[in-house]
Amino acid sequence: MIKYEVKDLERLMEFPKEGVFSKVLVKTDISNHTLMCLARGSDISEHTSTREASVTVLKGGGIFILNGRKIKMNPGVFIFMPKNTPHSLSADTDLAILLSLSGKE
Repeated sequence: MIKYEVKDLERLMEFPKEGVFSKVLVKTDISNHTLMCLARGSDISEHTSTREASVTVLKGGGIFILNGRKIKMNPGVFIFMPKNTPHSLSADTDLAILLSLSGKE
């Protein structure tokens, strides 16, 4: 059982030349927290999750499409998604997000 974790997200950010870099920060039986860094111009195509999810934009910008709705991603934007909600995203600049999944897989 994890008692606590402290991570410096700014120091952990790594922006690839293309595509996505991801690093699992903490994983428990009911949650998973992952730092994701997308290179400018990268996309994650539409998909769903069997778990509730939230995305917090840490750095950069892009577009998040949630169930057909376009959301501008800028630092500080928080997005919550119920399970099975279609979503995708594209990075206009190097983009860092914190992805948190909760609930049983």
